[in-house]
Amino acid sequence: MPAQAVEATSTRASSPSPEPIEQRVFRAGHLSIGLTLPMLPAGQIVADFNEQIALAQHADALGYRALWVRDVPLNSADYADPVGHLDPWVLLGALAANTTRIALVSGAIVLTLRHPLHIAKGAISVQALSRGRFILGLGSGDRPPEYAAFGADGDARRELYKRHWETVAAAVGSASRVIPDQAPDGAPEFMLLPQPPRPVSLLAVGSGGQSVDWIARHSIGWMTYHREPDAQQARHSMWRAAVERAAPGEFRAFGAALRLELSDDPDEAATPVALGYRAGRHALAALLRAMRAHGTHHVSLNLPSSPRPPREVIEELAEFVLPEFHTEG
Repeated sequence: MPAQAVEATSTRASSPSPEPIEQRVFRAGHLSIGLTLPMLPAGQIVADFNEQIALAQHADALGYRALWVRDVPLNSADYADPVGHLDPWVLLGALAANTTRIALVSGAIVLTLRHPLHIAKGAISVQALSRGRFILGLGSGDRPPEYAAFGADGDARRELYKRHWETVAAAVGSASRVIPDQAPDGAPEFMLLPQPPRPVSLLAVGSGGQSVDWIARHSIGWMTYHREPDAQQARHSMWRAAVERAAPGEFRAFGAALRLELSDDPDEAATPVALGYRAGRHALAALLRAMRAHGTHHVSLNLPSSPRPPREVIEELAEFVLPEFHTEG
């Protein structure tokens, strides 16, 4: 075998999917739908992750566009959200090996509490295992006591976020390079292998303490929590203005994480709940149409513990809601 072929085989992973995965999730004028893991039945706070993998495979087959994985380092009885999460890199690796088409998105890796080179290594690993289906969502964490538990300074998170972002971006980009924390005399030049099938795209999840102009310059888009429609529309207008200032003429995505309690009555009207709605499928479709009209490109549905089994919910949505939004071309 020629030396060039040996090098290509040993350093670069398998061929990627035919289009950049971010274009399947975020497209101008379209809205796609994803799911946040874990999806739990009522009363369960620690997931059976074998069942989560099975649900992920089912979502892949049903045509959902993305699976979102949270980074929750620690749990506390004082937290309102008691769900037990796997380490995100472990779960993302399992998802990469057990799905074929759906995008895998970290929503979000806590950039300020992990070393950026560890994050970069995890990102290129998932990108390789998934054959180019990974989007690296990055956040700063929103629980100050966790900073103290990790010996980090919460007051420094804004600068830390920017500095770590630069290191990660350099390592997972098309011209990958390692920015070391320190470079003593005689230190070797480092690299990260294997090279992924394509560079890893970086997505801002939340603001990370940064301005929207900074996010528009550095990220493929901005993912936020759901807000009531007027507030969300104002937020989107602010985002579009920032994109025009910071990246004129370029596409930058806008997405939202939406909590959904899907009623078994398809005609039930939408009722606001924390960070989302309880609604029947007809009202949900109407809400999604309005979000699309206002410029939202992706919605990640968070299905909290509810009386309806998650499999039943995602099957109903796949049959009656997804076809309207997941048109090709």
